[in-house]
Amino acid sequence: MGAVNPVDFPTAGEHDVMASAGAAERGSADVPPVLADAVGLARAAVVDLGEGRVGAHLATVGEDDSSASHYFAADIQGYRGWQWVVVVAAAPGSEEATVSEIALLPGVDALVAPQWTPWEERVRPGDLGPGDLLPPPADDPRLVPGYVANGDPEIDDVAWEVGLGRRQVMSREGRDLAAQRWHDGDHGPGSGMAKAAPGTCGGCGFYLPLAGALHGEFGVCGNEFAADGTVVHVGYGCGAHSDTSLPTGAGSPAYEPYDDGALESVAVRSPEPGDAAGGDQDGSPTGTSGD
Repeated sequence: MGAVNPVDFPTAGEHDVMASAGAAERGSADVPPVLADAVGLARAAVVDLGEGRVGAHLATVGEDDSSASHYFAADIQGYRGWQWVVVVAAAPGSEEATVSEIALLPGVDALVAPQWTPWEERVRPGDLGPGDLLPPPADDPRLVPGYVANGDPEIDDVAWEVGLGRRQVMSREGRDLAAQRWHDGDHGPGSGMAKAAPGTCGGCGFYLPLAGALHGEFGVCGNEFAADGTVVHVGYGCGAHSDTSLPTGAGSPAYEPYDDGALESVAVRSPEPGDAAGGDQDGSPTGTSGD
């Protein structure tokens, strides 16, 4: 099928109204009669195509002095609101029209697939799994060329030792983007955890500052019970700060408490010489009873 530029097709509610006006009368008024009357020719062309049934004729639209487009409802399962478009043409003064192009196009209320998004634009943080490869885009603004060896062994060895032997390093733009994400993320100063914390990471013994340009604002948490191994902002904080102390009286008691007022004191009679040893006259042991 050829390509035809889409137009504002009639909606389903307009079809019956337009049909009553007559197929040849719909569309542009200046369509030459030989083209406007080619409805049967256009319909037959779609039928001969054999790719789906043809419904009612919907409109005739003039393209130029020698061509016009006929629109038909497409009666195809799964193509609700789509329309067949047949372009017919005739030379000026000609008494016969010929079919130039046939296309199946969506109408304004058609069910169409969402616009295609390239995979590299659909990748989100956390999508990368073991074995996946995600190369940076060409001319990535987050990366700039790193140190280039100049052939001097002393300089080159020192450069590699301090980490300048990488082909690319992060640009200022890349660092700024990363810093903004980390600042605004779950481990930034504005998070709920940070607002409720007794202290900030900048004063915590578990805070491991980053090197380089981000040294003053970010570090890694080294507390396995907190944000272990995660980049945190210096203004972030949590309840596992190294200076955290428990409030006075906190903790669980070693023994269950009891209430002295719930005990009942009972007087005990001294045993008489004739009493059984260790008991009263009825043989019951002596002692203190309580609830």
